[in-house]
Amino acid sequence: MENKAKDTDGLLALIREGRPMTLGEQLRLTAALSVPAIVTQLSAIIMQYIDAAMVGSLGADASASIGLVSTTTWLFWGLCASVSTGFSVQVAHRIGAGDWGNARSVLRHSVTAVLTFSVALAAIGVSISENLPRWLGGDAAIHAGSSLYFLIFSLFLPVLQLNFLAGGMLRCSGNMRVPSTAGVLMCALDVVFNFFLIFPERELSLGTQSLQLPGAGLGVEGAALGTGLAECVAACLTSWHLFTRSSGLKIQEWHGTHHFPMRTTLKNAVRISLPMGLEHAVICGAQIMTTVIVAPLGITAIAANSFAITAESLCYMPGYGIADAATTLVGQSLGAGRRKLTRRFAYITVFAGMAIMGLMGIVMYAFAPQIIGTMTPVDEIRELGVAVLRIEAFAEPMFAAAIIAYGVFVGAANTLVPSLMNFFSIWAVRITLAAALAPSMGLKGVWIAMCIELCFRGMIFLVRLRGKRWMKV
Repeated sequence: MENKAKDTDGLLALIREGRPMTLGEQLRLTAALSVPAIVTQLSAIIMQYIDAAMVGSLGADASASIGLVSTTTWLFWGLCASVSTGFSVQVAHRIGAGDWGNARSVLRHSVTAVLTFSVALAAIGVSISENLPRWLGGDAAIHAGSSLYFLIFSLFLPVLQLNFLAGGMLRCSGNMRVPSTAGVLMCALDVVFNFFLIFPERELSLGTQSLQLPGAGLGVEGAALGTGLAECVAACLTSWHLFTRSSGLKIQEWHGTHHFPMRTTLKNAVRISLPMGLEHAVICGAQIMTTVIVAPLGITAIAANSFAITAESLCYMPGYGIADAATTLVGQSLGAGRRKLTRRFAYITVFAGMAIMGLMGIVMYAFAPQIIGTMTPVDEIRELGVAVLRIEAFAEPMFAAAIIAYGVFVGAANTLVPSLMNFFSIWAVRITLAAALAPSMGLKGVWIAMCIELCFRGMIFLVRLRGKRWMKV
């Protein structure tokens, strides 16, 4: 592992030092950054998959309680990620230019900014948690569980924000190993915490003997607490490594330094983060609107929709991992002033991601019954979940194009136009079609609309990738 890290550092140094890179070296560097990032993304979605499976064993109401607020949790999650990206992209550009001193300065200033933002966002989440299930049109039977789940999620937002910041900074410096390790650890701890928090005390038979297993029996509340506690451990690991062990970014001195962001740093962060945050808000707003469209279809449809979204994430999370690598490669290449290399890395990452997610789509179609079956024992939910998951499998290659091209544009600090493209695609195509098809086709109509929209989005992102405007930092 240490030799691989040294090899990655050496290849990244070729970018910063302006030395030529062969195609083989470009592919090796892309793979070296992408694989750990994919592991990080997969561990995150596996954690949600575990939550869904554990809570799903409690029945449809418990599953629907989490599914109802899932789009809103993704909204808050995305806002935290966007704010962190506004600073980490600046660090990537400075590292590409070899300016490690200013990179550390941006890092130090970012801590105060992102924690202030996350505390304010947590306060908003707590204040709306009680009424949110009712606003989303959920059945009264699941209001209490949904409200409590979202309340606990909101309280852990500052921890989640710190984890995003530390992981993003390490990735932009080329260190994918530590965020990946932290993600896997978080996934494992989530299983452990959920095991003891979700279920009540129970007896495990071991041949002629039995073992009494402790349990809090908190149900949906236990799932939220388990996830939050796992996030705490991951945040501590990534932050400790970033601030004390990272060879280029560790902070030597905190005392006597200015912790508030400089005007230029904050202005650049807002320029990068604001379009991303607004785009994520309107996309999640569209997802919330989709939830509103799905909610009248009944608890079975809500639960099937939630499980299918979680299952599909196993396919598209590799795309987000490669997009993280693309952001690092493009950011450092542009920071070093190497535009031809920037374009080559953009094409390598996008087309590799399309191939991987296309293969994942085939696997998802073939094994949809087994995937959904592990999350719920309810036949009606399972059958509907399998049907909609197979519809979405056809969109995976073009979804990959949109995801990874967006990561390329983020690395170039070009976020406004791609954000507007996402906004137009999801609102003008997906929501319009979903509203038209849901009354007659039910949940299947909603997912057909999603499939068509993802193909359209991938196409327009590929068109923009061929142009040159996105490289004008």
